[in-house]
Amino acid sequence: MADVAGTVAGAFEAQMRDHEQRWLSPLAVRSYETRGRLREEDDCRLRTPFQRDRDRILHSKPFRRLKGKTQVFIDPAGDHYRTRMTHTLETTAIARGVARALRLNEDLVEAIGLGHDMGHPPFGHAGEDALDRALQEHFGRRFRHNEHSLQIAESLNLTAEVRDGILTHTGEAEPTSLEGKIVRIVDRVAYINHDIDDAVRFGILDPADLPQDEVASLGERGSDRIDALVHDLVESSQRAGDIVQSPEVGRAMLALRSFMFEHVYLGPHARLEQERARATIRRIFEHLVAGGEEPEQIVDFIAGMTDRFALTYVAELG
Repeated sequence: MADVAGTVAGAFEAQMRDHEQRWLSPLAVRSYETRGRLREEDDCRLRTPFQRDRDRILHSKPFRRLKGKTQVFIDPAGDHYRTRMTHTLETTAIARGVARALRLNEDLVEAIGLGHDMGHPPFGHAGEDALDRALQEHFGRRFRHNEHSLQIAESLNLTAEVRDGILTHTGEAEPTSLEGKIVRIVDRVAYINHDIDDAVRFGILDPADLPQDEVASLGERGSDRIDALVHDLVESSQRAGDIVQSPEVGRAMLALRSFMFEHVYLGPHARLEQERARATIRRIFEHLVAGGEEPEQIVDFIAGMTDRFALTYVAELG
């Protein structure tokens, strides 16, 4: 059996190179043409570099903790609300479908998708904002979850292409690969639609209140909207030779995003949730500063917390 395994391993890279040469678009990143890792290491003979990155992310503690970090609602009682992990899995699944349709590198897309939010602190964007403010006040520094995700990716010694996609999934800098651009757009496609679903379930949003022109354009159900957005993304990107949405669909998605910010993310209920999140982060931060912890240690500790751990930690502080 060892001889058979050795034969398979010996042929794997050559077979993958041949497969990618025959199947992938000329615009796709080739798995064995990666710009490399920060620290040299031996290759795995049964996985491409991007498959190896995917596995490192899946087996990492920061990834596992995503299951305890919610998107919009803090530690909700129901079983069906999205967590940062379910968002990550949904984003990755959609992005892989887009990559397959465009004949781009699915393994690279998957690794970026799974790793893009590893550095997100508890309590969603409210937690990120609270940690950023505390860092500015005490140390004159900023916190951005994509930058912290990059630090985790660097600690895992992931490839340059995966690190780039993780860093640029949000913010002003654009990804250097089409695979990274897919995750950047699909991240928004996923969270806008599943946040609508969660807000309806939570009782703070009525589907009838959604902007009707956009609903008519994209669909009444979340699955219909995602399907419409994905089809538009694939067809528009194929024509452009880049990862783009059509102007009409892009405007509709931005309108839905603006609606969600006004009525959900920054609405009355969200303000209560955000103040709870900020108070929790601020209390933990000040406690750690008083204890003489360094900024890097404070950021690593707080950003790694789940919602429930943070709430329990504060309760124990008294």
